[in-house]
Amino acid sequence: MTSVWPRLEPLLPKVQKPARYIGCEDGAAAKPPDPSLVNWCFIYPDTYEIGLPNQGLQILYEIVNERADGTADRAYAPWGDLEALMRAEGIPLFSVEHHTPGHEFDLLAFNLSAELTYTNLVNCVDLAGVPVRAADRTEDHPLIVAGGHCTYNPEPLADFLDAVVLGDGEEVVGQITEVVAAHKAQAGASRASLLLALAGIESVYVPNLYEVTYDGPSVASITPLHPGVPAVVTKRTVADLADWPYPRNQLAPLTEVVHDRLNVEVFRGCTRGCRFCQAGMITRPVRERPAEQVRTMVTSGLARTGYDEVTLTSLSTADYSDVSSLVEGIMDDSEAEGLPTVSVSLPSLRVDAFGVSIAAQLQRAKRSGLTFAPEAGTWRMRQIINKLVREEDLYEAVDAAYSQGWQRVKLYFLIGLPSETDEDTLGIARLAANVAEIGKRHNKRASCTASVGGFVPKPFTPFQWFGQNTTAELQRKVNLLKDATRGMKGVTLKWHDPKATLIEGIASRGDRRIGAVIEQVWRNGGTFQEWSEHFNLELWTQAMADNGLSIDDVVHRHRRSDEVLPWEHLSAGLHKDFLWQDWQDALAEVGLPDCRWTPCYDCGACTGYGIEHVVASAVPPAGGSQGTGQDLGTGGAVPVRLLGRRPEAVAG
Repeated sequence: MTSVWPRLEPLLPKVQKPARYIGCEDGAAAKPPDPSLVNWCFIYPDTYEIGLPNQGLQILYEIVNERADGTADRAYAPWGDLEALMRAEGIPLFSVEHHTPGHEFDLLAFNLSAELTYTNLVNCVDLAGVPVRAADRTEDHPLIVAGGHCTYNPEPLADFLDAVVLGDGEEVVGQITEVVAAHKAQAGASRASLLLALAGIESVYVPNLYEVTYDGPSVASITPLHPGVPAVVTKRTVADLADWPYPRNQLAPLTEVVHDRLNVEVFRGCTRGCRFCQAGMITRPVRERPAEQVRTMVTSGLARTGYDEVTLTSLSTADYSDVSSLVEGIMDDSEAEGLPTVSVSLPSLRVDAFGVSIAAQLQRAKRSGLTFAPEAGTWRMRQIINKLVREEDLYEAVDAAYSQGWQRVKLYFLIGLPSETDEDTLGIARLAANVAEIGKRHNKRASCTASVGGFVPKPFTPFQWFGQNTTAELQRKVNLLKDATRGMKGVTLKWHDPKATLIEGIASRGDRRIGAVIEQVWRNGGTFQEWSEHFNLELWTQAMADNGLSIDDVVHRHRRSDEVLPWEHLSAGLHKDFLWQDWQDALAEVGLPDCRWTPCYDCGACTGYGIEHVVASAVPPAGGSQGTGQDLGTGGAVPVRLLGRRPEAVAG
């Protein structure tokens, strides 16, 4: 296999950040591509500094390189300055480890974490020297594969992808490697036979093996084209995270990247049931990593990388069983090892799970900002979205934080939620003002930033039937908040561009017909659309019009209960009738408490996979409002599954 390095190296002094393209990170696998093995190239379709910290990509990269039958390199979307030089010089997309051309790999596998990177995916495939449409590829071309949260509706990318992986990838990546290895060993085996074999792997979806028909703006049917191809492809769930302590060797970059710290995943899944949150729905059930394994991964990672900061990652890290003791243990371990005092970050903090005990542990190191996510400005809206956090919970949490020396608190909110009124929207400004006032009781320089994003109803959530707010309506609500916060001391308002929210809605809610739109936007220069300086709304609206598609039909209309959704043939393990009932509960302004501490709601996540919520303790958070639990006293991971009828929804 060849290398483009001799041609690439002279170009690097001509670009802004040459360190993006040289590799050589501490922790990088040195195993070179080998024609006798299955060669993967894992690609993040954004710049190096955005993609390098992605844990999913790093985990699969390590797993493949540990296998005797596979190798793995990485690639990232080149910035426009280098891409222009590459196209002028005929240099294809390359891997950063060995600078191997993309078209020489067996598989180009993309991690899809954001819809606005879709045109970058198409651009990377083209730049690799591979036909962008799957129908135009031959036996000589690599497979184009994708995974990640965005692939729960892969239909807008169906024309470009050979295969899609739903759910956790740790087990699937090995099974795909085995199938491709067997295919390579068969002289004259066809690409079609390979795709059929891949479709036989649980949780692997091959788009061109399904026929889609339409009825006006809606999908009429989605039908397998071959016997044995599953009518519904279900996600893969890794039952025990303790079996997969990855990444063992997190990459330590040579240049600045986002989230430039050690990252250790403490659990997957979430039982809170926030109706707007796709990640919380599709990653069920909860699976906690054992505390001792977390501490070992942190200590070894800090020693190897030289970092003095670690983020304990999950959807709601403060929900980890006895998280205060875990944080204390991590800090004690670093001191015992003679390491610098470690700063522990807990992202996505639940305000009703954060207290003085956690704050006291975190304050042993440097205190950066803390982020909480109330999501909505009034209790009525928080019942609708099932974010059952009362204002007193928020105020107690931020008071604990400010009392321990924090000066900056950020609050995340959504606007454009179902049945939202102007009073609900203005509640955001009121909450932010109250939080800033609490902070100033402790420090006159205390501040609060309210960060506001437009809501996009995502697949496999109870809100998937809801029609998204228009751009004009979202902008009106932003303007309301700008006026309300003007002059508020200690309060800063930030907001996501409603125009970008519209395009996210097109890409996340559309069917296969959106593929033509994505290709047209790409051909007209629309890459890096998630970057504000490159985002171009007109490219998207023109492409929608040119392809006879209505933005209102795709984004703004409500879906019917009997409508075939574009993702109907895929499954996140959740019963559709559960999601519909939860949508009706939302419209009735009632919420459901955390199912970790209540009888089972029969959503399907546990029963459908034969596993249960795996937590380190069956004791609910101290002082929490999530019901009662029993201390099983095991000290280890135990399954928690309380079966029963669906409880009455909890009203205010």
